[in-house]
Amino acid sequence: MTLYRKAYKTLIRWKNSNNRKPLIIRGARQVGKTTLVRAFAIEFDQFIELNLEMDSDKRLFEIENFNSLVNAILLLKGMQIENKSTLLFIDEIQESPKAIQKLRYFYEERSDIYLIAAGSLLEFALKDVPGFPVGRVSYLYLNPLCFEEYLTAIENKPALKALNTVPVPGYAHQILKDLFHTYSIIGGMPEVVQQYVLHKDIASLATVYKELWQSFKDDVKKYASNRTEGKVIRHVIETAPHEADRIKFEGFGKSSYRSGEIGKAIRALDLAHIIRLLYPSTSLEPPIISDFRKRPRLQFLDTGLLNRVLNLQGEMLCISDLNNFYRGKIIQHLVTQEIISLKEDERYTPHFWVREERGTSSEVDLVYQHGKYIIPVEVKSGKQGKLRSLHQFIERTNHPYAIRIFAGEFSIENAKTPGRVPYLLMNLPYYLTGKLPEYIHFFMNQ
Repeated sequence: MTLYRKAYKTLIRWKNSNNRKPLIIRGARQVGKTTLVRAFAIEFDQFIELNLEMDSDKRLFEIENFNSLVNAILLLKGMQIENKSTLLFIDEIQESPKAIQKLRYFYEERSDIYLIAAGSLLEFALKDVPGFPVGRVSYLYLNPLCFEEYLTAIENKPALKALNTVPVPGYAHQILKDLFHTYSIIGGMPEVVQQYVLHKDIASLATVYKELWQSFKDDVKKYASNRTEGKVIRHVIETAPHEADRIKFEGFGKSSYRSGEIGKAIRALDLAHIIRLLYPSTSLEPPIISDFRKRPRLQFLDTGLLNRVLNLQGEMLCISDLNNFYRGKIIQHLVTQEIISLKEDERYTPHFWVREERGTSSEVDLVYQHGKYIIPVEVKSGKQGKLRSLHQFIERTNHPYAIRIFAGEFSIENAKTPGRVPYLLMNLPYYLTGKLPEYIHFFMNQ
């Protein structure tokens, strides 16, 4: 079976664009980049796939003359263009810097060929390629399946219709909440979702998770420049899931590694899209500026993988409010993952907000920029009177909008901070996080 991805619509728009450039699909390994392109190939008369991990394909890009290169590709694959729409897919392009350099010529000289490139360790190659074709390529960032894509995979059309209705119908709340709960347990890795769709058995997914996580650990040698660095990266992979909400590089994972060694290892895993560093901001108005002097938070590729590594999935089957589980870390992680999936044209890294002054501190779980406003987003249950950090944000910012993401039903309420500053609070069920832009628009136009 082929899983539907929202990025497919993005590819259609790319295909129909008047200013189409070669497209590079970026993202972690095993998120479905190759599968997506192969599914998209049905939109063309013919499809040419090159895998640069194969010597015969990689050697093609040693040909210096561009026209000769194109002819060699067609000859190798036994094809001719001749008024046929042709999609050329170069997979594992990071294996050949020369192939990356030549992407510009497909834009400048052969715009009749639709070209997509991808690679599991592409970030490591792109930063070191001389003569990179800046301005002559486009990007698409692919993440694990979001909740909406999960509902498509399980073919629940009524749930999809309700999810895409703004505001969500009250009668759909408990059903969508239960479906989101299952999604929160298994996560969005394509192979995991595919197996779940086939067998409807969470316990049977253990082997898939184990193999996925092991594959990331086996790639350590590809992320590291030497053996010592590889040991530090492996330590980070194995201990990071167990770290506290905000981390320190020094002593990370109860180790004796220096701060610089840990920082370099985490940044390598960040390049590989396995672990993302989320830094806080003190901004109250756009732009949101990272404060690299303050302790960051870790965001993993996929909540389902994180659940499995922490052995939490069994316990999660028995709870009703995810905010009351594991100190709220899992639901905060999944909400952040859903927000990351909103952005396809950039490697989007969310921020949280902090105020740290002598004798007091505040922390808002997330901040989201919408137009000229930075909106505070708290992920928690309870009455709005308990939103202390959110209130401190509202009392200092230039607008009256705030969001609470929680297990309850959708609503918008008039509220006041302890300082008597009035504001509007949108209570958004967890399962609507992926619809945040639509709901903010609805919220501000009431």
